[in-house]
Amino acid sequence: MPLRGGLVGHGETALPVTLDRDSGVPLAVQLADALREAASGGHLRGGDRLPSTRALAASLGVSRTVTSAAYEQLHAEGWIVGRHGSGTYVTTSPPAPVSRRPVVMGPDHVSSPDLVALLPGMPWAEGIDRAAWRRAWRAAADTPPSAVAERAGLVAYRAAIAEHLLRHRGLDVAPNSVLATAGTTAAVVELAAALLRPGDLVAVEEPGYQRAVEAFRRAGVRVVPVEVDSEGLRPDTIPDGVRVVYCSPAHQYPLGGRLSAARRVELVDRARTDGFLVVEDDYDGELRYDVAPLPLLAALAPDVVVHLGTTSKILTPTLGVGWMVAPPGVTAAVLAYREDAGTRASPAGQQVFVELARHGDLGRHLRRLRRELSERRSGLVTALREADVPVLGDDAGAHLVVPLESADEERRRLALARERGLLLDGLARHFAGIPTSAGIAVGYAGCSRETLQDVLGVLVDVLRLTRR
Repeated sequence: MPLRGGLVGHGETALPVTLDRDSGVPLAVQLADALREAASGGHLRGGDRLPSTRALAASLGVSRTVTSAAYEQLHAEGWIVGRHGSGTYVTTSPPAPVSRRPVVMGPDHVSSPDLVALLPGMPWAEGIDRAAWRRAWRAAADTPPSAVAERAGLVAYRAAIAEHLLRHRGLDVAPNSVLATAGTTAAVVELAAALLRPGDLVAVEEPGYQRAVEAFRRAGVRVVPVEVDSEGLRPDTIPDGVRVVYCSPAHQYPLGGRLSAARRVELVDRARTDGFLVVEDDYDGELRYDVAPLPLLAALAPDVVVHLGTTSKILTPTLGVGWMVAPPGVTAAVLAYREDAGTRASPAGQQVFVELARHGDLGRHLRRLRRELSERRSGLVTALREADVPVLGDDAGAHLVVPLESADEERRRLALARERGLLLDGLARHFAGIPTSAGIAVGYAGCSRETLQDVLGVLVDVLRLTRR
């Protein structure tokens, strides 16, 4: 049944909107398309005020979820802008075509309690043993206060990380080679500030981790994309003259591929020959299924590799700590930067990690984590493949990818998922430049197993929409 829009409220613009409930296109997508066409065709002009999402929903006879999703999409694309205390307006100039990108929906953008977030990068925080958690915090609170700012991190924390890397990642390092960090992104910020100069060239995976890209850009360096495929980053496409190559070889973010053994050797050989530094973001490195472990880049070439890890994915972002293992010259430069800037990683978070490791709670949690996510992954992959939905990147990590044919298809699936109560992630937002592939990234760690099971049918329907 067609639903038509009109003038909504005093001082607002009549909207030429027709929505068709019988169409296979989600209502939110229809609404966003209609408003975009009106803005590009001149019916809506720069400065025109739009109705509120609530008023427009009432006018069209749809849920507010539909109008909110459409407005969020248009805001992300640059067609509309919100003014605090005033309302929502059409922008004064239309965005360039390359700006047409999906809503940025990552772990930090989960704002609606009505949506089930199936996003990559979210930890299994509910699986942390609460008794062990409380015990670790109590023990950390009993630690005497220190008058010294330990820039490299607590001695006990650095030793605990060295033990963790040996047991769970096969990396044998001395504790004094480990630096505590405030997490992966914070470590990238420090590396850029300590090692790079404005104008230096840094290569990043495309698509890749956009927080790292932004951290490099804010340091004034030039960021160049490097192609990624099912075997991870392609070393043969790294341009000449780069100072740093940033990659996630354990489970490429977001496509999910693992950097093959041959490419690992090729990458570190090129680093030594060409004189650049490799930053190894060990994203999801502790999680792999039915596949043999591959050597860490830092184990292959500790002289040219900076290894980064974080507690945010294996435990929780609450701790706010991670680690860095780097060549001595890099370590010295980062410590000098910290001394000048007066910064250091959270001692409290470090101490809690130490206590969890000391009593064996960390090891028990990691074993439960691997078992839990392995079972979730198996059930999810089975359901999708039975519905003839292709799946990539499922042999490691805590998310998988469903490839799609086009950016428009990706945008429609995201809107449909949101309309049906799911918050999913599209590939387009992970490109620093114009997206060259499309797909949906599905995380399976951030909600309870019961919730995942409850929404599995809806998820499969959304992802197989045109594959029946």
